[in-house]
Amino acid sequence: MSFLDQIQKRRSIYAIGKNLTADQDAVEETIKQAVRLSPSSFNSQTSRVVILFGESHLQFWGIVRETLRKIVPEAAFAGTDAKISSFEAGFGTALFYEDQAAVKALQEQFALYADNFPVWSEHSTAIAQFAVWTALSEQNIGASLQHYNPIVDEEVAAAFTIPDSWKLRAQLVFGSIEAPAGEKTFMDDAERFKTFK
Repeated sequence: MSFLDQIQKRRSIYAIGKNLTADQDAVEETIKQAVRLSPSSFNSQTSRVVILFGESHLQFWGIVRETLRKIVPEAAFAGTDAKISSFEAGFGTALFYEDQAAVKALQEQFALYADNFPVWSEHSTAIAQFAVWTALSEQNIGASLQHYNPIVDEEVAAAFTIPDSWKLRAQLVFGSIEAPAGEKTFMDDAERFKTFK
């Protein structure tokens, strides 16, 4: 399968389950390898990932549920609760962080580019997220990227002993594909691209 085929296969899969043929160790190694191989400016390697399986995976989504229960109106909470339940049905979750201490060290070491390192850090996490998502998809593992940060950051940091310098950027929940992704539409190329020859 070509790289473009792999990108095309990677979709937001919301109907996920625990029915994987791969075990936790194999999935963990796929995630680690994808992050290791992801490029970063100055080879900064600012991305950090916390991989949750089993009770830890459920604990994370429980934190999200209870945090949202305090925010979402009671009349609308049933839909929120169902969504969180669909994530709990998955095999695991990868929490993507960026190490702000590493970013600060780079700012100090390369003062001329100091303003750029926080931006480049966001690029790094996005590339790592995309790489992991695509690598899992290649193994027929469905996933969807979620963003419940910053509302859960403190409680999650306490629950999983996350260093103070790590900033939560996204959550990739993954599992067996229980239903395919819906149709994907694309905007007109003329509105998105310009080519000069």
